[in-house]
Amino acid sequence: MNMDEMLRKEKDRVERKIKIGSEILYLTKDQCIEAGPDTDETLEIIEKTLTAHGNKEYEMPAKIGIHPYDDVFYHAMPAYVPGQMACGEKWIECYPRNPKEYGLPQTSGLMILNEILTGFPLVIMDGAWLTAMRTPAVTSIAAAALHPDAETFGMFGCGVQGIGHVRFIVKKLKNLKKIYVYDVRQESMDRLVEEVKDEISGIEIIKAASPEEVAANCDVMSSATIITRENMAVVKEEWLHAGQTILPCDLNTFWEASIQKNADKYIVDSKDEHVLFDSMGYFPDGLPDIYAETGEIIAGLKPGRERKEERIVCSNIGMSVCDVAMAKFIFDSALERNLGTVMKL
Repeated sequence: MNMDEMLRKEKDRVERKIKIGSEILYLTKDQCIEAGPDTDETLEIIEKTLTAHGNKEYEMPAKIGIHPYDDVFYHAMPAYVPGQMACGEKWIECYPRNPKEYGLPQTSGLMILNEILTGFPLVIMDGAWLTAMRTPAVTSIAAAALHPDAETFGMFGCGVQGIGHVRFIVKKLKNLKKIYVYDVRQESMDRLVEEVKDEISGIEIIKAASPEEVAANCDVMSSATIITRENMAVVKEEWLHAGQTILPCDLNTFWEASIQKNADKYIVDSKDEHVLFDSMGYFPDGLPDIYAETGEIIAGLKPGRERKEERIVCSNIGMSVCDVAMAKFIFDSALERNLGTVMKL
C-alpha cells in the first residue's frame, strides 16, 4: 500500500467519528492523559520518531517565536512525520514567573493536528502534558545510547520535568544504583521524592546539598530549569570529571559555557534549531562545534561514546516531530475511546 492509499484509509477511519472539513475534536488535558501513552509507550513512540529524524524522514523548520518579555518565549512548532502520518503544530509558551506570581504552571500550550490529504484541522488538544512526557523520554533514550552502563544519574530541577526525568530514566538505564536530585527549593526536592518513591525500587534517591555534589558524583546528568540568553553557569567545569554524559534540556543556560565548548562530543537534537538560538544570542560565547544530531546516534548513523573517558554533551531542547507523533497517538486513542468534544468549525 502506497502513502496515498494509506492516507485515504486513514481519512475514512477518522470520518467515522468526525466530519473532516466541518468538524473538529477538542481534547482537554485530562482527556489527553486518559488517552495518552504510558512511559513505555512514550519511549517507543519517541525512539521511532528520533530514528526517523536521524534518517531525515521528516519536515520540521526551526522553531520561530515571539518574546513579549525578556524572560519568556512563545514558540510555533510545526512538523510532518510521514511514517507516523503525523502532521500539525504546537503553540507553546514558557513563563518562568508564573508559579510564583500567579500560581500557574510555567509552561502552557496547544496542539493542532491536520488531516494530510485535505489539510483541514482534526483536533485541538492540550500541549503541555505531551511535552512533559516526550522531553524526559528523549533524555532517557539518548542517555541509554551514550552511557548504557551508568550507575548514577543526577537531575537539576525538580519540577514537572524533573519528576518526569526520574520516572523515565530508570526505564532506560538498567544499572542505576543512585539518583541525585537538586533544586533551589527544598520543597520541590521533597515533592519529587514523594511522587516517585513507590515507582523506584532498589535505587537510592539522594537530595543533594549543592550542584557540586551532583556534578562530582554522577555518570549521567540532566537539567530542566529555565532558558535565558545569559549563561547562568550554575555547574562549573572544574567540578566535572572525564567520562560523564550531560543532557541539558535548558539550552546553554545552566552549565558553564566551557563545559559544552570543551566537550569531546557535542550532540544536539536539531542543528537548525540550535543555529537559530545562536543567532538570537543564546550562545554568547559561540555555538560549540556540533558532532551529530541525537537522531543520528539513535538511528546508528554515527557512533556515540567511543572511549570511556569521553565527556559528551547532548543538548535536547525539544522538537515538534516528537510533539506531533505523541499527539497522533493521543488522537487515535481518543477516537477509539470516544473521548473529547466534537465541535463545528
